[in-house]
Amino acid sequence: MSRIEKICQRLSQSFPNAKTELNYISDYMFLVSVVLSAQSTDVQVNKVTTKLFKKYQTVNDILALGLDNLLEEIKSIGLYRRKAENIMALSHILKEKYAGSVPRNREDLEKLPGVGRKTANVIRNILFDEPAIAVDTHVLRLSGRLGLSSEKNPLKVEQDLEKIIPDAHKKNISNMLVLHGRYVCKAQKPDCSNCNLRDLCEWKRTLPEETEQQV
Repeated sequence: MSRIEKICQRLSQSFPNAKTELNYISDYMFLVSVVLSAQSTDVQVNKVTTKLFKKYQTVNDILALGLDNLLEEIKSIGLYRRKAENIMALSHILKEKYAGSVPRNREDLEKLPGVGRKTANVIRNILFDEPAIAVDTHVLRLSGRLGLSSEKNPLKVEQDLEKIIPDAHKKNISNMLVLHGRYVCKAQKPDCSNCNLRDLCEWKRTLPEETEQQV
């Protein structure tokens, strides 16, 4: 078994039901949640959307709510003004062009305000069960640490992962890396002593022994 296959297998053992931690009950609500999650934590987004989605659940609900009221609903989230404007704009597009549904095609998704390639891939992966690899800060960081990619550009990292990740793991690899990065291989204080990828980690092998005692 190759090193890459071992990494994927162990991640699968650690996170057998790897999925998004954003709460949602419809495709549209998930799209809104992902747009809100940019540079914000899932925990904070869930606090906001739990209240928001109790009252406003559809494209028409959000459009009727209006920008000023939406701003008030999401003001505790970072970059809330730009996100509110994007949500209102994409809601108009969804209503006019897609009858309120979320499009499946990546190109169509990327044309929506506030939706870039990463967000589009998250949508395709979670909502439409496609093996799309979404590269966020966790995936970018772990790809470097684990020696999966030496690139710093998210698109190039995505392309590298597409080449080396076995097909059986492509659908879940993003979520598994996100969860591993969120709870084990953290940016500032990675929990190397409790990492089941320790012996496979390129970054860990570059640390001096005294540093290993501190991380």
